[in-house]
Amino acid sequence: MQENGEKRRVAVACQGGGSHTAFTAGVLKRILKQAGEEFEIVALSGTSGGAICALLTWYGLLLGSQQKAIELLDTFWRDNSATSCWDNYLNNSLVWASRLSSVFSLPEVSPYFYPNWGQQILKQLLKKHVRFDKIGELLDESSPVLIVGAVNVLDGRFKVFKNAEITLEAILASAAIPILFRAVRIGQAAFWDGLFTQNPPIRDLPDAKPDEIWVIQIEPPARKEEPKSVEDIRDRRTELSGNLSLEQEIHFIEKINQLLQSKLLIDSKYKPIEVKRIMMLRELDYSSKIDRSPSFIQSMMAYGETEAETFLKSYQ
Repeated sequence: MQENGEKRRVAVACQGGGSHTAFTAGVLKRILKQAGEEFEIVALSGTSGGAICALLTWYGLLLGSQQKAIELLDTFWRDNSATSCWDNYLNNSLVWASRLSSVFSLPEVSPYFYPNWGQQILKQLLKKHVRFDKIGELLDESSPVLIVGAVNVLDGRFKVFKNAEITLEAILASAAIPILFRAVRIGQAAFWDGLFTQNPPIRDLPDAKPDEIWVIQIEPPARKEEPKSVEDIRDRRTELSGNLSLEQEIHFIEKINQLLQSKLLIDSKYKPIEVKRIMMLRELDYSSKIDRSPSFIQSMMAYGETEAETFLKSYQ
Protein backbone atom coordinates (compact mmCIF):
# COMPACT_ATOMS: atom_id res chain seq x y z
CA MET A 1 0.00 0.00 0.00
CA GLN A 2 1.29 3.45 -0.87
CA GLU A 3 1.39 6.42 1.52
CA ASN A 4 -1.69 7.90 -0.14
CA GLY A 5 -3.63 4.72 0.65
CA GLU A 6 -3.75 3.49 -2.94
CA LYS A 7 -2.71 -0.02 -3.89
CA ARG A 8 0.67 -0.47 -5.52
CA ARG A 9 0.40 -1.11 -9.25
CA VAL A 10 2.56 -4.14 -10.07
CA ALA A 11 3.73 -5.62 -13.37
CA VAL A 12 5.09 -9.18 -13.27
CA ALA A 13 7.73 -10.28 -15.80
CA CYS A 14 8.29 -14.03 -16.21
CA GLN A 15 11.62 -15.30 -17.53
CA GLY A 16 11.49 -18.45 -19.69
CA GLY A 17 13.18 -21.75 -18.93
CA GLY A 18 11.19 -24.85 -19.87
CA SER A 19 10.10 -27.02 -16.95
CA HIS A 20 11.96 -24.68 -14.60
CA THR A 21 9.07 -22.26 -15.10
CA ALA A 22 6.98 -24.50 -12.86
CA PHE A 23 8.84 -22.39 -10.27
CA THR A 24 7.23 -19.34 -11.90
CA ALA A 25 3.80 -20.96 -11.62
CA GLY A 26 4.38 -21.44 -7.89
CA VAL A 27 5.46 -17.83 -7.46
CA LEU A 28 2.41 -16.56 -9.34
CA LYS A 29 0.05 -18.75 -7.30
CA ARG A 30 1.33 -17.24 -4.06
CA ILE A 31 1.27 -13.69 -5.44
CA LEU A 32 -2.31 -14.15 -6.65
CA LYS A 33 -3.44 -15.20 -3.18
CA GLN A 34 -2.39 -11.82 -1.83
CA ALA A 35 -3.11 -9.62 -4.86
CA GLY A 36 -5.82 -7.07 -4.22
CA GLU A 37 -4.88 -6.44 -0.59
CA GLU A 38 -1.83 -4.20 -0.91
CA PHE A 39 -1.16 -4.38 -4.64
CA GLU A 40 -2.89 -5.07 -7.93
CA ILE A 41 -1.47 -6.80 -11.00
CA VAL A 42 -1.75 -4.38 -13.92
CA ALA A 43 0.48 -6.18 -16.41
CA LEU A 44 2.25 -9.46 -17.08
CA SER A 45 4.93 -10.38 -19.57
CA GLY A 46 6.76 -13.55 -20.44
CA THR A 47 8.80 -15.58 -22.86
CA SER A 48 8.58 -19.31 -23.59
CA GLY A 49 7.45 -21.16 -20.45
CA GLY A 50 7.22 -17.79 -18.73
CA ALA A 51 4.80 -16.66 -21.44
CA ILE A 52 2.57 -19.66 -20.75
CA CYS A 53 2.50 -18.93 -17.01
CA ALA A 54 1.79 -15.25 -17.69
CA LEU A 55 -0.98 -16.22 -20.13
CA LEU A 56 -2.72 -18.53 -17.65
CA THR A 57 -2.58 -15.87 -14.92
CA TRP A 58 -3.82 -13.13 -17.26
CA TYR A 59 -6.65 -15.27 -18.63
CA GLY A 60 -7.81 -16.13 -15.12
CA LEU A 61 -7.82 -12.44 -14.21
CA LEU A 62 -9.78 -11.63 -17.38
CA LEU A 63 -12.37 -14.13 -16.19
CA GLY A 64 -12.56 -11.99 -13.06
CA SER A 65 -11.04 -14.35 -10.53
CA GLN A 66 -7.64 -14.67 -8.91
CA GLN A 67 -8.71 -18.13 -7.77
CA LYS A 68 -9.43 -19.09 -11.39
CA ALA A 69 -5.91 -18.03 -12.35
CA ILE A 70 -4.49 -20.20 -9.56
CA GLU A 71 -6.57 -23.16 -10.73
CA LEU A 72 -5.40 -22.71 -14.33
CA LEU A 73 -1.75 -22.72 -13.25
CA ASP A 74 -2.33 -25.86 -11.20
CA THR A 75 -4.26 -27.80 -13.81
CA PHE A 76 -2.00 -26.85 -16.72
CA TRP A 77 1.16 -28.03 -14.99
CA ARG A 78 -0.57 -31.16 -13.75
CA ASP A 79 -1.73 -31.95 -17.28
CA ASN A 80 1.72 -31.11 -18.65
CA SER A 81 3.39 -33.60 -16.30
CA ALA A 82 4.40 -37.05 -17.55
CA THR A 83 1.88 -39.13 -15.60
CA SER A 84 1.19 -42.14 -17.83
CA CYS A 85 3.64 -45.07 -17.97
CA TRP A 86 4.51 -44.39 -21.61
CA ASP A 87 4.87 -40.62 -21.14
CA ASN A 88 7.01 -41.15 -18.04
CA TYR A 89 9.26 -43.58 -19.93
CA LEU A 90 9.58 -41.15 -22.84
CA ASN A 91 10.29 -38.23 -20.49
CA ASN A 92 13.04 -40.12 -18.65
CA SER A 93 14.57 -41.23 -21.95
CA LEU A 94 14.69 -37.67 -23.30
CA VAL A 95 16.20 -36.26 -20.11
CA TRP A 96 18.93 -38.90 -19.97
CA ALA A 97 19.61 -38.63 -23.70
CA SER A 98 20.12 -34.91 -23.18
CA ARG A 99 22.53 -35.55 -20.32
CA LEU A 100 24.45 -38.20 -22.27
CA SER A 101 24.82 -35.84 -25.23
CA SER A 102 27.18 -33.71 -23.15
CA VAL A 103 29.40 -36.75 -22.56
CA PHE A 104 29.11 -38.62 -25.85
CA SER A 105 28.76 -37.22 -29.33
CA LEU A 106 25.15 -38.09 -30.11
CA PRO A 107 23.60 -37.00 -33.43
CA GLU A 108 21.11 -34.13 -33.32
CA VAL A 109 18.02 -34.45 -35.48
CA SER A 110 16.14 -31.52 -36.98
CA PRO A 111 12.55 -31.19 -35.70
CA TYR A 112 11.54 -31.10 -39.37
CA PHE A 113 12.68 -34.73 -39.79
CA TYR A 114 10.26 -36.29 -37.29
CA PRO A 115 6.54 -35.90 -36.50
CA ASN A 116 5.63 -32.65 -34.78
CA TRP A 117 4.07 -34.43 -31.79
CA GLY A 118 5.50 -32.31 -28.98
CA GLN A 119 4.26 -29.04 -30.43
CA GLN A 120 0.86 -30.56 -31.21
CA ILE A 121 0.50 -31.82 -27.64
CA LEU A 122 1.34 -28.35 -26.28
CA LYS A 123 -1.15 -26.84 -28.73
CA GLN A 124 -3.97 -29.07 -27.51
CA LEU A 125 -3.00 -28.43 -23.90
CA LEU A 126 -3.21 -24.66 -24.37
CA LYS A 127 -6.55 -24.94 -26.17
CA LYS A 128 -7.89 -27.01 -23.29
CA HIS A 129 -7.14 -24.31 -20.71
CA VAL A 130 -7.60 -21.06 -22.64
CA ARG A 131 -10.48 -20.04 -24.92
CA PHE A 132 -8.44 -17.86 -27.25
CA ASP A 133 -11.54 -17.01 -29.29
CA LYS A 134 -13.10 -15.39 -26.19
CA ILE A 135 -10.18 -13.11 -25.28
CA GLY A 136 -11.46 -10.20 -27.37
CA GLU A 137 -14.81 -10.33 -25.59
CA LEU A 138 -13.18 -10.34 -22.15
CA LEU A 139 -10.87 -7.38 -22.73
CA ASP A 140 -11.81 -3.86 -21.64
CA GLU A 141 -9.98 -0.70 -20.60
CA SER A 142 -9.50 -1.92 -17.03
CA SER A 143 -8.01 -5.28 -18.06
CA PRO A 144 -4.41 -6.08 -17.14
CA VAL A 145 -1.93 -6.07 -20.00
CA LEU A 146 -0.23 -9.21 -21.33
CA ILE A 147 2.99 -8.96 -23.35
CA VAL A 148 4.52 -12.06 -24.95
CA GLY A 149 7.78 -12.18 -26.87
CA ALA A 150 9.09 -14.19 -29.84
CA VAL A 151 11.76 -13.63 -32.47
CA ASN A 152 11.33 -13.59 -36.24
CA VAL A 153 13.68 -16.28 -37.55
CA LEU A 154 13.99 -14.66 -40.98
CA ASP A 155 14.76 -11.02 -40.18
CA GLY A 156 16.00 -11.43 -36.59
CA ARG A 157 13.58 -8.87 -35.16
CA PHE A 158 11.89 -9.27 -31.82
CA LYS A 159 8.11 -9.36 -31.91
CA VAL A 160 5.85 -8.31 -29.05
CA PHE A 161 2.33 -9.73 -28.96
CA LYS A 162 0.03 -7.68 -26.74
CA ASN A 163 -3.55 -8.13 -25.46
CA ALA A 164 -5.80 -8.54 -28.52
CA GLU A 165 -2.81 -9.90 -30.48
CA ILE A 166 -2.54 -12.84 -28.07
CA THR A 167 -3.47 -15.94 -30.04
CA LEU A 168 -2.70 -19.62 -29.75
CA GLU A 169 -0.06 -19.20 -32.46
CA ALA A 170 1.58 -16.29 -30.60
CA ILE A 171 2.03 -18.43 -27.47
CA LEU A 172 3.31 -21.38 -29.51
CA ALA A 173 5.75 -19.02 -31.24
CA SER A 174 7.10 -17.81 -27.90
CA ALA A 175 7.59 -21.44 -26.82
CA ALA A 176 9.11 -22.71 -30.09
CA ILE A 177 12.51 -23.82 -28.79
CA PRO A 178 14.84 -24.53 -31.76
CA ILE A 179 15.96 -28.18 -32.14
CA LEU A 180 12.91 -29.27 -30.12
CA PHE A 181 10.13 -27.51 -32.06
CA ARG A 182 9.60 -26.20 -35.56
CA ALA A 183 9.28 -22.46 -36.15
CA VAL A 184 5.70 -21.21 -35.90
CA ARG A 185 4.30 -19.46 -38.95
CA ILE A 186 2.22 -16.32 -38.41
CA GLY A 187 1.41 -14.65 -41.71
CA GLN A 188 4.61 -14.55 -43.77
CA ALA A 189 6.88 -14.67 -40.71
CA ALA A 190 8.39 -17.68 -38.95
CA PHE A 191 8.95 -17.35 -35.20
CA TRP A 192 11.17 -19.00 -32.62
CA ASP A 193 11.29 -18.82 -28.87
CA GLY A 194 11.88 -15.26 -27.63
CA LEU A 195 14.72 -16.38 -25.33
CA PHE A 196 17.19 -14.99 -27.87
CA THR A 197 16.18 -11.37 -27.42
CA GLN A 198 13.96 -10.19 -24.57
CA ASN A 199 13.74 -12.75 -21.80
CA PRO A 200 11.30 -11.56 -20.60
CA PRO A 201 9.92 -8.42 -22.31
CA ILE A 202 10.16 -5.54 -19.83
CA ARG A 203 10.66 -2.28 -21.71
CA ASP A 204 7.02 -2.21 -22.85
CA LEU A 205 5.66 -2.64 -19.31
CA PRO A 206 5.85 1.10 -18.37
CA ASP A 207 2.89 1.67 -20.71
CA ALA A 208 0.72 0.01 -18.02
CA LYS A 209 1.84 2.67 -15.48
CA PRO A 210 3.17 0.24 -12.84
CA ASP A 211 4.78 1.46 -9.63
CA GLU A 212 6.89 -1.68 -9.49
CA ILE A 213 8.05 -4.46 -11.80
CA TRP A 214 8.54 -7.86 -10.20
CA VAL A 215 10.86 -10.09 -12.22
CA ILE A 216 10.57 -13.85 -11.71
CA GLN A 217 14.12 -14.85 -12.62
CA ILE A 218 14.68 -18.49 -13.58
CA GLU A 219 18.34 -18.42 -14.60
CA PRO A 220 20.66 -18.19 -11.56
CA PRO A 221 22.79 -15.03 -11.66
CA ALA A 222 25.86 -16.67 -10.12
CA ARG A 223 27.63 -20.01 -9.73
CA LYS A 224 29.81 -21.05 -6.82
CA GLU A 225 32.45 -22.81 -8.93
CA GLU A 226 34.00 -22.44 -12.35
CA PRO A 227 32.25 -24.76 -14.84
CA LYS A 228 34.70 -27.27 -16.32
CA SER A 229 32.75 -30.22 -17.68
CA VAL A 230 31.05 -29.92 -21.07
CA GLU A 231 27.64 -30.16 -19.41
CA ASP A 232 28.43 -27.49 -16.80
CA ILE A 233 29.85 -25.17 -19.46
CA ARG A 234 26.73 -25.59 -21.58
CA ASP A 235 24.52 -24.96 -18.56
CA ARG A 236 26.33 -21.78 -17.59
CA ARG A 237 26.41 -20.49 -21.16
CA THR A 238 22.63 -20.89 -21.35
CA GLU A 239 22.17 -19.12 -18.01
CA LEU A 240 24.37 -16.20 -19.03
CA SER A 241 22.66 -15.74 -22.39
CA GLY A 242 19.24 -15.72 -20.72
CA ASN A 243 20.33 -13.25 -18.08
CA LEU A 244 22.09 -11.00 -20.57
CA SER A 245 18.81 -10.20 -22.31
CA LEU A 246 17.13 -9.76 -18.91
CA GLU A 247 19.76 -7.30 -17.71
CA GLN A 248 19.44 -5.29 -20.93
CA GLU A 249 15.70 -4.99 -20.34
CA ILE A 250 16.16 -3.94 -16.71
CA HIS A 251 18.86 -1.46 -17.73
CA PHE A 252 16.30 0.29 -19.94
CA ILE A 253 14.02 0.86 -16.92
CA GLU A 254 16.93 1.98 -14.74
CA LYS A 255 18.06 4.44 -17.42
CA ILE A 256 14.57 5.95 -17.61
CA ASN A 257 14.58 6.27 -13.80
CA GLN A 258 17.94 8.06 -13.91
CA LEU A 259 16.77 10.48 -16.58
CA LEU A 260 13.60 11.25 -14.63
CA GLN A 261 15.54 11.80 -11.41
CA SER A 262 17.98 14.17 -13.12
CA LYS A 263 15.03 15.92 -14.81
CA LEU A 264 16.57 15.30 -18.24
CA LEU A 265 13.39 13.48 -19.24
CA ILE A 266 10.15 15.34 -18.74
CA ASP A 267 7.41 13.20 -20.19
CA SER A 268 4.09 12.28 -18.60
CA LYS A 269 4.38 8.88 -20.30
CA TYR A 270 7.04 7.81 -17.81
CA LYS A 271 7.34 7.69 -14.05
CA PRO A 272 9.93 6.11 -11.73
CA ILE A 273 9.52 2.33 -11.49
CA GLU A 274 11.13 0.12 -8.88
CA VAL A 275 12.39 -3.26 -10.12
CA LYS A 276 12.38 -6.20 -7.71
CA ARG A 277 13.37 -9.82 -8.29
CA ILE A 278 12.15 -13.20 -7.12
CA MET A 279 14.97 -15.55 -8.03
CA MET A 280 15.33 -19.28 -8.43
CA LEU A 281 18.76 -20.00 -6.98
CA ARG A 282 18.94 -23.78 -7.28
CA GLU A 283 21.76 -24.99 -9.53
CA LEU A 284 19.93 -27.28 -11.94
CA ASP A 285 21.35 -28.70 -15.15
CA TYR A 286 20.12 -27.81 -18.62
CA SER A 287 18.52 -31.22 -19.17
CA SER A 288 16.14 -30.69 -16.25
CA LYS A 289 14.46 -27.98 -18.34
CA ILE A 290 12.79 -30.75 -20.34
CA ASP A 291 11.97 -32.90 -17.29
CA ARG A 292 8.20 -33.25 -16.92
CA SER A 293 8.19 -35.84 -14.16
CA PRO A 294 5.38 -35.09 -11.66
CA SER A 295 7.77 -35.08 -8.70
CA PHE A 296 10.07 -32.52 -10.34
CA ILE A 297 7.22 -30.26 -11.48
CA GLN A 298 5.57 -30.32 -8.04
CA SER A 299 8.86 -29.66 -6.25
CA MET A 300 9.54 -26.65 -8.47
CA MET A 301 6.05 -25.23 -7.89
CA ALA A 302 6.41 -25.69 -4.13
CA TYR A 303 9.83 -24.01 -4.27
CA GLY A 304 8.31 -21.07 -6.14
CA GLU A 305 5.56 -20.66 -3.55
CA THR A 306 8.13 -20.70 -0.75
CA GLU A 307 10.31 -18.05 -2.40
CA ALA A 308 7.26 -15.89 -3.12
CA GLU A 309 6.19 -16.18 0.51
CA THR A 310 9.61 -14.94 1.62
CA PHE A 311 9.48 -12.10 -0.91
CA LEU A 312 6.01 -10.98 0.16
CA LYS A 313 6.98 -10.97 3.84
CA SER A 314 9.89 -8.65 3.09
CA TYR A 315 7.59 -6.59 0.86
CA GLN A 316 5.24 -5.92 3.78
